Amino acid sequence: MNSVKKVVLAYSGGLDTSAIIPWLIEHYGCEVIAFAADVGQGDEELEGLEEKALRSGASECHIVDLKQEFVRDFIFPTITTGAVYEGEYLLGTSMARPVIAKAQVEIARKVGADALCHGCTGKGNDQVRFESTFAALAPDLHVIAPWREWDMVSREDLLEYLAERQIKTSASATKIYSRDANAWHISHEGGELEDPWSEPSKQVWTLTTDPEDAPDKPGYVDLSFAQGKLVKVNDVALTPYEALQTLNDIAAPHGVGRIDIVENRLVGMKSRGCYETPGGTVLLKAYKALETLVLDKAALKHREQLGLEFAHVMYDGRWYTALNEALLAGAASFAKLVTGDIRVKLYKGQATVTQRRSPNSLYSEDFATFGADDVYDQKHAEGFIRLFSLSSRIKALKNQHSQAGE
Repeated sequence: MNSVKKVVLAYSGGLDTSAIIPWLIEHYGCEVIAFAADVGQGDEELEGLEEKALRSGASECHIVDLKQEFVRDFIFPTITTGAVYEGEYLLGTSMARPVIAKAQVEIARKVGADALCHGCTGKGNDQVRFESTFAALAPDLHVIAPWREWDMVSREDLLEYLAERQIKTSASATKIYSRDANAWHISHEGGELEDPWSEPSKQVWTLTTDPEDAPDKPGYVDLSFAQGKLVKVNDVALTPYEALQTLNDIAAPHGVGRIDIVENRLVGMKSRGCYETPGGTVLLKAYKALETLVLDKAALKHREQLGLEFAHVMYDGRWYTALNEALLAGAASFAKLVTGDIRVKLYKGQATVTQRRSPNSLYSEDFATFGADDVYDQKHAEGFIRLFSLSSRIKALKNQHSQAGE
């Protein structure tokens, strides 16, 4: 412990990290520098953060704006893979961790720190995501995880710890839900959600309108892509972050993007969470719809397999790995063809693609029509089917000969 002189803490201003600052000073005798990442969680969570950190004992507080980088370099590349974890989760928390941890390392290098610290619990995925990034980018820095070291086990313990040191906090003994927000989504855990037989109450959801209360008239939104990148929303050119925020603003009132799932954590246990991803739901549906126009059967199958693997890479915190680079490179190759326009209908919690077009479209009305045409001779299908089913025919004939010889 005495070897640590200066540590950079991933700081949120919540109860846990407020207690971590004085704990580090007392147990490690080190200087603590707070680091907070703005990944689009909202001004309310960032307001007064520096003051809180300094009041808790930090010598400095760095608040870094990562919104554009987060959307451009982490969310958009993930979209090109089509990754969805366990069929439903759009990886909102997972995608934010590598950009936050990378910035934390950069601050540590800037201030000459010899250690990094996070407030993740020993039961969750985030400890793995943060520390895997630390291992890849700063293996020389010591990592401190207080929840795996101290003997405090409850919010009451943390509140008592701060009170004894006369450090003010706005936190209370009761925290109904644990939430994590960024530009892509907001997650909700805890409270009644710990019982999987308990239906989420209306107070769980904070970002989207209840589909039952959503407008009776559907809304529409147009998305334009160029080589896999979203470049326009409703024909307006926007930066990646602006485009995502616009989609959030359009889709949330229609109740789009809610899921309630039980997922498999990396550490082995299951957890129940409710997620709201309005703009992301629209974006992913639009992207995949455009893929169906421009990728042939074999290419789309491979991209789907790639997306399944990438979902686990992202969820497990393996962004800074050779496998991740290879998967992203493969997705980028397919994305070169993903250019065109998609129209999505928003209604009562549903996002439905209604129109699509692309200069790279493989769809041909001449070939697909059931009417008379001169581009496809239906008689040719007979030979194709005989060859396609040849192995089945041979197997059946062998069975017939065997049975006849009995």
